[in-house]
Amino acid sequence: MQPHWHIPRTQGKSALQPSLHRLLRGTAGRFFLLTVISLFARSGIHAQFYSLESQNLRLLYYDPKHTYVIPHLRRCFENSFAFHRRTFDYTPSQKVTILLQDFDDYGYAGASALPFNYMILGIEPYEYVYETSPTNERLNWVMSHELMHVVASDKPSSTDRLYRSIFLGKVSPSADNPLSIFYSYLTAPRKYSPRWYHEGIAVFMETWMAGGIGRVLGGYDEMVFRTMVRDSSYFFDVVGLESEGTTIDFQTGQNSYLYGTRFVTYLADQYGPDKLIAWFNRTDDSRQYFASQFERVYDQSLDDEWSRWIEWEHRWQRSNLDSVRQFPVTPYRLLAPGALGAVSRAFYDSLTGKLYAATNYPGQLAHLSSITIADGTIERICDLPSPAMYYVCSIAYDPLSGNLFYTTHNNRDWRDLNVVNVRTGENRVLLKRTRTGDLAFDVTRKAIWGIQHHNGLSTLVKFSPPYTSWTEVLRLPYGRDMFDLDISPDGTFLTASTIEISGRQQLLRMPILDLLNGNSTYEMLYEFANNSPENFVYSRDGKYLFGTSYYSGVSNVFRYDFSKKKMEAISNCETGFFRPVPISEDSLALFRYTGKGFVPVMIANRPIEDVSAVRYLGQDVVEKYPVVKSWTLPSPLTVNLDTVATDSGAYNGLQSIRLVSAYPVVEGYKDYFLDPLLFHDLDFTVSYSPSTGLAENERTHLSFNYHFWRWKISASYNRADFYDLFGPTKQSRKGYALGVQFTDFLVNENPVTLEYTLGLNGYGGLERLPDFQNVSTSFDRFFTTGARLNYRYFRRSLGGVEAEQGVRWQLNALNTTVNAKNLLRTNALADYGFLLPLDHSSLWFRGSAGSSFGDRDEPFANFYFGGFGNNWVDFQDFKRYRESSAFPGIELDQVGGTNYGKITLEWVLPPVRFRRFGFLNLYCNWSQLSLFSSVLQTNFDRADVRETVADAGLQLDFRLVVFSRLESTFSLGYAAAIVKDQRTTREFMFSLKIL
Repeated sequence: MQPHWHIPRTQGKSALQPSLHRLLRGTAGRFFLLTVISLFARSGIHAQFYSLESQNLRLLYYDPKHTYVIPHLRRCFENSFAFHRRTFDYTPSQKVTILLQDFDDYGYAGASALPFNYMILGIEPYEYVYETSPTNERLNWVMSHELMHVVASDKPSSTDRLYRSIFLGKVSPSADNPLSIFYSYLTAPRKYSPRWYHEGIAVFMETWMAGGIGRVLGGYDEMVFRTMVRDSSYFFDVVGLESEGTTIDFQTGQNSYLYGTRFVTYLADQYGPDKLIAWFNRTDDSRQYFASQFERVYDQSLDDEWSRWIEWEHRWQRSNLDSVRQFPVTPYRLLAPGALGAVSRAFYDSLTGKLYAATNYPGQLAHLSSITIADGTIERICDLPSPAMYYVCSIAYDPLSGNLFYTTHNNRDWRDLNVVNVRTGENRVLLKRTRTGDLAFDVTRKAIWGIQHHNGLSTLVKFSPPYTSWTEVLRLPYGRDMFDLDISPDGTFLTASTIEISGRQQLLRMPILDLLNGNSTYEMLYEFANNSPENFVYSRDGKYLFGTSYYSGVSNVFRYDFSKKKMEAISNCETGFFRPVPISEDSLALFRYTGKGFVPVMIANRPIEDVSAVRYLGQDVVEKYPVVKSWTLPSPLTVNLDTVATDSGAYNGLQSIRLVSAYPVVEGYKDYFLDPLLFHDLDFTVSYSPSTGLAENERTHLSFNYHFWRWKISASYNRADFYDLFGPTKQSRKGYALGVQFTDFLVNENPVTLEYTLGLNGYGGLERLPDFQNVSTSFDRFFTTGARLNYRYFRRSLGGVEAEQGVRWQLNALNTTVNAKNLLRTNALADYGFLLPLDHSSLWFRGSAGSSFGDRDEPFANFYFGGFGNNWVDFQDFKRYRESSAFPGIELDQVGGTNYGKITLEWVLPPVRFRRFGFLNLYCNWSQLSLFSSVLQTNFDRADVRETVADAGLQLDFRLVVFSRLESTFSLGYAAAIVKDQRTTREFMFSLKIL
């Protein structure tokens, strides 16, 4: 994940203030930790962070507008923490740092125990689509989930505590020092368990802690496995789930939640909650490795029990399917030849006979599309960058103009409002940073209605033509939210689903004129007990509402009749029906769930008398083991904050820097210092080489790195590098170096970024160029100033392993001041790639050209090329052949010149995914082959020293996973190059990239 700078902008009559935030998201190669820096405008002055600390909590937030929720958040923490402490006999190794943030339009949360106990919580409401994650009050619910992650990773045995004392803390794995991987495992072994393990127990506990509201008792999870059995789909084994199962369908990584929750719930159902807790609880007599502990607790291997679960699941779901089939199953007609993956709400245009929706399917980039219901023809309208996983994006349709309004930046960001005309293809941005979704179009007023999320509150807003501003209509109190809006055909009423802080959900109707006059009275139309009314939309005559609910345990279509004030069932489905669209008086289009995504179908608009219910696995657990009822947390209001000692004040990152770990490395000894928010990241290494092959003044090695916001300061003396021991590329240099670097974004609107970097470096005592190991310096003291401007617009489809389409260009300038001379080198790079008809296969054109303003005989004035550049063991990008200075087939730095031009054609073949290739703690995810050919010419202006080189080669990469969590890549490469006098040279490469 690259650092993410985000500058929200707001317009219109709204409570949103024009404060500007730049939100940094990043990973330090240790864990997926997100950090944030809020700046005022572009002045560079950072916003103040506020801190509240108690015995076990360090709570940080950056916006005074979030203060209203802080007492509630603290109560939720103390409430959940007390339960985990009792259940797991848990005492944290350090305070749990929580960062409350407003980065995204929907809530997001994450947790880690390396190197700190850390949680990041989003203040916004969570997604309600398909009830994929049913909740009660969101902060109470998410606290239970995320604290479970901290407990499962942080709680130590006596052996873990010993290693933590040796290394002065919990060690984060670092690609710079691969031995840190093993140290990290020794200090926090349970962190290195697969994702399904961690998510499974977190979802299981959150459900019972919320009084049974959660995925364990949710219709969506039950539907997924019922559909798999009905369709005879493949069930992934314990290795294949993470190697292939989290990439093969539209749900990608959510399969870890689905399988993990299901397997954990199965274990509780078959063997009881006590044994389950014993598996996850790290105690002095427990095993380090999660699978070994499983065998100790259950007296059988994890693989064997996983197979038993799959057999059991088939029996359970066949029983549920038999139950559904007690009454006639609703027939349907396919409207498309196959599944569309994830889908948005859809709209029908009777003039064109087409459905309009957003879709996202593996192997294809997300896009808006039309579906002709007469023959199933699907046409792409426009691409959709940054789709959401389940709802893709929010759309609304004006049938008179053909304008299809849609949102972008749906994947964890602040959304923009856009419009594309389905007749002309004209596509444009209407308004940025609206933070609004659940769109509905009012035909009578030509207005767009939507729900805006900001500072944890939901607001009903209206956009009037020309849609360049919005008006706030109704702000809801914290804990109450609206979703799935629709407007009656005559513009009289707005309907919506609402959720209360208790988790109660209702279908409401509100007069629009009353809303516009400040009156928020409403009529409650219907309430499905313990289930959400989803996607209710008006019939074309306004007499009915059509929507879906898991009322029977299966997502079926229901019709609300306004004249009878009655809710009627329309379908009895085996899998699940969603997002109904009225087509005519007697027909409904909707989407049927399948394992590969949602399929558009047509059913009759006819009420039925009987709908069969299915049984949830979670219900079986609670009936067998009623103890889980006692796990329900009391209200957070029962926590008396007056009894919790608290320190408060401004957060000072510099004063909060602490030593987090210190450990031996091959070169010597390494220390890491961090503050809890990673604003300050400092490490230094001291080593000594006893080799007599080195002069005395070269045997001591020092390195220092300090990161602070966008700044990096580095220094080295006789720089040493672990990876120099393994291969031809050398990073070590004699002498000293001191540098400072600044990086920022001019544009950061994912997936589009425009980044610039400025750097200053001074060197002394160097015998080789800093970037070209085989070229001697002309003078051993010099100074460089550099600048880089880098533009990226890359996209990849679901299931892709890297960028599959897009554009990149980069401008570089480097001036070297040496011996009273300034030597300037400039170059430019450009890449363009596109997807081929073969899924996940793409063709790329890459070019680079540069020129120097210096003498050909001056080393600092030349560009140098050659080799793959990979070491046998490495930590840098494994596809180094794409770099401008690489040229596989010839030696490193073999060809040079003061100017050059280089072009490359690359064909990336689809990855081959493995269902099971390896073991629990070491397996291969995928392999991928790339073919490339390049032509390079240097010194255009001087025929006597001009060189032209051509090559062709291939590289085969294998993605490996170690300790269930850490990814590495093994690569094999071959290239042949034609150099001077038509001589052919060859190069073979093999490399293992660490992390």
